[in-house]
Amino acid sequence: MARGSKSKYTSKQKRTARHIEVGAKKHGASTKRAEQIAWATVNSQDHGGKKSGSGRGKKSNKAASRRGGQRSHKGPSRPRR
Repeated sequence: MARGSKSKYTSKQKRTARHIEVGAKKHGASTKRAEQIAWATVNSQDHGGKKSGSGRGKKSNKAASRRGGQRSHKGPSRPRR
């Protein structure tokens, strides 16, 4: 398997990466940078590609998604008067 190959990722991880990539492009990132952001986020959530074997499963960490959602829904950054 070549470095950078996405063959070991599940379809859900690939879907998630595509969704994150679209969002990054909307916010002005280049195509290459958006792809980097997307896969870095997927890796931080799921600890890389899924590996088979008993006892190798880890819970997903959704902290990055939660943080992004909190930031996008918080309203104005300055306090109201």
